Amino acid sequence: MSTLPGHDPANPQSTPPQQAEPVSPNDVSSADRSTIPDQTPVIGSVDWLASLAAEERFSGISTDIEPRLLFQSFSRSELQPPPRTPHLGHLCLLGMLTLISALGVGLLVRVALHFQLFGVATATQAVSDIHYMLGSMAALYLLTFVAGALIFPLFWHKSLFAGLHWRVLTAVHLRRRLFAAACLCFVLALLNGVLLPGPPDTPIDKIFRTPGAAWLLFFFGITFAPFFEEIVFRGFLLPALCTAYDWAAEQVSGEPSRGSDENGHPLWSIPAMIAGSILTSVPFALMHGEQTSYALGPLLLLVCVSLVLCWARLSTRSLAASVLVHACYNFLLFFLMLLGTGGFRHLDKM
Repeated sequence: MSTLPGHDPANPQSTPPQQAEPVSPNDVSSADRSTIPDQTPVIGSVDWLASLAAEERFSGISTDIEPRLLFQSFSRSELQPPPRTPHLGHLCLLGMLTLISALGVGLLVRVALHFQLFGVATATQAVSDIHYMLGSMAALYLLTFVAGALIFPLFWHKSLFAGLHWRVLTAVHLRRRLFAAACLCFVLALLNGVLLPGPPDTPIDKIFRTPGAAWLLFFFGITFAPFFEEIVFRGFLLPALCTAYDWAAEQVSGEPSRGSDENGHPLWSIPAMIAGSILTSVPFALMHGEQTSYALGPLLLLVCVSLVLCWARLSTRSLAASVLVHACYNFLLFFLMLLGTGGFRHLDKM
């Protein structure tokens, strides 16, 4: 005995559900047609497309329908790769700030000479005086740093440390590995002193023999020098060279930009990092070359140390990491000198 779907034989009062018959638009009057809600989806409706895509994803059916805005390809900024900073333009701006700061330091030195600070009255005496040497260098570093901290955030829309990828927590987390890298540089320095020793009585040796200069150099070498030198060489120069290398390669090959990762750190190719490290290490060694009369052995050592510092910066993506390696390496060198001279009391043993 067949029964209609939904009809209960035990309950004769129940009535089967009525099947809705399709209604032709011609059978509906214009007055009634206005009361019927429009069920036709609007093709341009973002909400309808979003709900349809969500239902199909829930049911396991793949769909290519995504809610898109009109002219979305022109209006969405995420389609453009984020800028890679710092680049060569930022490096040139840093050079301009350094030049302006150098002019300011020159005025400060003139004022100090006018008042014969530290008993120095002429520029010739100031060149060889440790107070003027380290004081003018520290003033140059500080003035440039303050100017950069004020100006670069206007271009980057973030602080100077954020734009240079300081990431101090990463350096603290990897402190043992970074200290091991500093020890490697120290071992290289010991081997270099045996295999390729520098000439005797270099300018740096003469400075150390000045009373009180050793302790000033010790403090300056583990604080100011590694911090500001790393900002210039591994903070600006190295990233700018790596970005310029990849940009040039992308223009030649037509490949899209690598862009940056989720933390805003530029994604460089391995050839770019190798070329950038070498090109960064050469001026780094030449900057310190005057201290050792540009001898071949110390220059090669400085290039190798700079390559280790570049590795620390690139592998950890942290500028604070290379600063930590640099400071620890300088501390090991000065500590060895401290032991060998009896606390800088017998500098003739150097």
